Amino acid sequence: MKMKKVASLFLTACIGASALAGCSTGNGDKSADGETTIEFWAAPNPTQQVYWKEMAKEFEKENPKINVKVSPIKESPTSEASIQSAIAGKSAPTMSENINRGFAAQLAESKALVPLNEIDGWEKLLKNRNMTDTIKTWKFSDDNQYVMPIYSNPMLFGWRIDVLKEIGVNEIPQTYSEVLDATQKLKEKYPDKYLWAKGDLADPTAWKRWFDFFMLYDAASGGNNFIEGDKFVAEDKAGVEVLKFMDDLRKEKALLTKQATDPFESALGIFTDLGPWTFSYWEEKFPEMKYNENFGLSLPPVPDGTEVKNINTFADTKGIVVYASATEEERKAAMEFMNFVYSNPENDLKWLETTKLPPARDDLSTNESFKAFFDKNPVLKPYAEAVPNAIPSIDNAKYNELQTHIGRYAVNPVVKGEVDPEKGWNEMKKAIKEELKK
Repeated sequence: MKMKKVASLFLTACIGASALAGCSTGNGDKSADGETTIEFWAAPNPTQQVYWKEMAKEFEKENPKINVKVSPIKESPTSEASIQSAIAGKSAPTMSENINRGFAAQLAESKALVPLNEIDGWEKLLKNRNMTDTIKTWKFSDDNQYVMPIYSNPMLFGWRIDVLKEIGVNEIPQTYSEVLDATQKLKEKYPDKYLWAKGDLADPTAWKRWFDFFMLYDAASGGNNFIEGDKFVAEDKAGVEVLKFMDDLRKEKALLTKQATDPFESALGIFTDLGPWTFSYWEEKFPEMKYNENFGLSLPPVPDGTEVKNINTFADTKGIVVYASATEEERKAAMEFMNFVYSNPENDLKWLETTKLPPARDDLSTNESFKAFFDKNPVLKPYAEAVPNAIPSIDNAKYNELQTHIGRYAVNPVVKGEVDPEKGWNEMKKAIKEELKK
């Protein structure tokens, strides 16, 4: 009973303390003998946990005064909820991975993150990993960098090139008019097929816009921002053009907005968004899907008259953050750990081989360290080439609400033929601006 009381008093003192460094909650600490322990929460994915434990072990061999404890983020109910709960309970780790820019914006708004650019060693990290271009699109509206991007999945569109050839189209379309021309030929020969068979087009769920609207918008606008801080800065011309393109496809009866099982694999639809994670799944379930035989990959199509080189696209990206509760010693140790991991391209190669997630580096498609991997996995090379021009998610704490408005007021009603593109864009814009004022 006495022990319980002592423990209770200690916990109360820790929770009540204004400075987290004053109480040890087991997150990482400088011990009497000068050793620093940092806690790293890895993504709830076994392959990533194995990777980080191996990196921690190698790092500790060269840095015996720093201990790195790796454990998985709890997924109950979600990894984001677990992190928020840990922050509220003052039991956050020193650092964690699996953080996208939108969630980082929520955490940064509540002062739960350390700006990485304020920790000594940040510039060295960017230079050593060769990510000067890639990191530019990660800057937050307050000019800070809160996330060290680990991987960048530029989203590409897959095309059924076998069907394109059957309808007399020998090159993957690059512009809207080329797509519409291919669509007309498709409907003439195969009236029961669709260009884009995707039920998500009619679903307002926020994250679904990453894989349709933002891919097309980032390409049409040349990577122009959509939101900056609390301001709507999207390019009207590009936004309306994207919606008009969707509306034109609707008019050609080229969109299937009802859910269908494996529409691309069955060639019910011949165009769809594909991430690099698709191909391991296909190897098991659809071994007949062969790159450059029955499907090809391309960057998003762009409005007529747009430059078709260095096209931007949306990037599904996540990275590492350092929490504000970390002591100065822990912050320094965290940066040393990141510099150890990312100063050697062989560690990024090991990540790529383990996870198939493209490391966020400018030289991914040209660095000799990765050549053998891409020679063996040619389907992943177009993703590597697109990394420097890939745009991460918006950095606003209300990204969920904002992206829901894109679906509800613009994308969904346009593909259903309920509103014209310009009106849909303006209603979406109005709703987003109102949301940003709240």
